[in-house]
Amino acid sequence: MSTDAYRAALGELFRRRRFGIRPGLEVISALLEILGAPQRSFPAVHVTGSKGKGSVSAMTQAILSAHGLRTGLFISPHLASYRERIQIDGTPISPTEVVQGLDRVLEAERTLHRERRIERDATFFECTTALALDHFARAHVDAAVIEVGIGGRWDATNVLGSRVGVITTLELEHTEILGPTIAAIAREKSGIFHAGMTGVLGDLPAEGRVVIETFASEKAIPLWHLGREIRVENRELRPVGQAFDVHFPAVTLQGVRIPLLGRFQPANAALAIAAGARFLESSSTRMDGPSVRKGLRSIHWRGRMERIARRPDVYLDVAHTPESIRAVGQSLGEIDPAMDAMDNAIVFGCLLGKDAGAMLSTLSDLARTLVLVPVASERGIPPAALKVAAAGRFPIVVIAPSAPEGLRLARAAANRDGFVLVTGSDYLVGELLRSLEGGASEEPDLSDPGQGPPPILGNSTSHLPAEGRAR
Repeated sequence: MSTDAYRAALGELFRRRRFGIRPGLEVISALLEILGAPQRSFPAVHVTGSKGKGSVSAMTQAILSAHGLRTGLFISPHLASYRERIQIDGTPISPTEVVQGLDRVLEAERTLHRERRIERDATFFECTTALALDHFARAHVDAAVIEVGIGGRWDATNVLGSRVGVITTLELEHTEILGPTIAAIAREKSGIFHAGMTGVLGDLPAEGRVVIETFASEKAIPLWHLGREIRVENRELRPVGQAFDVHFPAVTLQGVRIPLLGRFQPANAALAIAAGARFLESSSTRMDGPSVRKGLRSIHWRGRMERIARRPDVYLDVAHTPESIRAVGQSLGEIDPAMDAMDNAIVFGCLLGKDAGAMLSTLSDLARTLVLVPVASERGIPPAALKVAAAGRFPIVVIAPSAPEGLRLARAAANRDGFVLVTGSDYLVGELLRSLEGGASEEPDLSDPGQGPPPILGNSTSHLPAEGRAR
C-alpha cells in the first residue's frame, strides 16, 4: 500500500472534522449495520470520564492482553500518529488496514445515502469508530477496551455489547454539549451503563455520584467504587515510576509497579485492575496477579507526565484544563519537594474554548519563564493573545515561532537542576513528539479562510437528541 493512499485516506478523514460533533447514534448504527454489526463480535470494556479515561483504557488493555486475551484498544485523541487510536495488543493498525478499512466505511456510507437512510455524512469520529470496530471484528479480538469521545449517552461508541463500564472522574467540561452542572454531565456519562453489565467508579463528586448510582440501581448494575471496594495504599514515588498496593473484594495486590509519573496514575491503575477483574470474572476467568503486574509494567503512555530529557528535566503533559494543570503541578511538587520556581520554565499553547487564564495562573506558581508557542490547529489561540492573559503572572514571558523553538528557548532558560514543562494541549505535545522523533504531521492542511474553525456543536445542548438533553 503506497504512502500516497494512506495520506489520501487521512485527508478524507481529517476533512470531516469540519462537520463538528454530532451527538446521536443514528448514523453510526446504520454504518455498523451495513458493515455486518462488527461491535457484536466481541465483548467490551467501555470507559468514560472527564480525566484519566485514556490512561485507564490503555492500562485495562495491557492487563487483558497479559492474561492471554487478544485485546483491541480504541482511544482518542492521538498525539503523533492517527494509528495510535486503533491498536491490538499494543500494536497500532497498519496504514494498509486504515486505507482498506476506511474504504469499507465510505462504501457503507454511500450505500446509506443511496437508500436515503441517512441525511448527512459521517463525522470524523463516527468514521474512526466504525473503522476501529470493523478492524477489531476482522482481527477476531477476544475483547476490546473502548474510550468514549465525549460524554457517553449519545457518543458514537455507545453501540457496544459492554460487560464493564468505567467512569473515571467528573468535572465541568464540554458544558456546551453535556450540560452546565456536574449532575447533568453525570447523567450523560451514565448512559454507557446498560442492563447486564457491571460498573466501576472513580472518585466522583457527590452531586454526580448520586445520579450515577441511581441510574445504575434502576438497571440492577452492581458498582465498585474507588475508595470503598477499591483502595490504593502505601503509594511510593520512584525515579522511574511508582509502586503501591491495591485492595478490592477478595483480592490484594501488593507492590504493584507502573512506569508512569503523576500522582493520579495509581488511582487510574486501580480502576484498570478493577475493570480487568470484573471483565475476566464475566468470562469465568480468575484474575492472575503476575499477569496484572506484567501488563502494567509494559505501559508506555506518551504525553502524560512523560520525562523525555534530564538536566534540566523536560516533561510533556497533555493537560488542558485548570484542574489537570493543577494535578500536574502537584505531581511535580512530589517529584521535587525542594522545587524552586525560579529554576523552571514552561512551554505553553492551547486551543480556543479552554480557560487559558486559569491554566496560566496555576502555572505561574511553578516557573519563572513562560514561553508561548502556536498550536498546530485552526483553533489554536495566538501566542500574542496568550501573552495578554499571562501579563503580570510570570517574571519572563517570551513568544516562540514554533513548539520546537519554544522548547529550545525554555531549556536554555531553565537551570540544570530545574525542569521544563510542555503543556496546555494534545496538539502541542503531539507536535513536539513528532519533531523530536523526526516525523512529519499526518494531518493535511485543510485551512480555508472562508470557513473558520470546525464547529464544536454550536453553543448549547439543543443539538443533543431531545431525550438526551441535560435537564
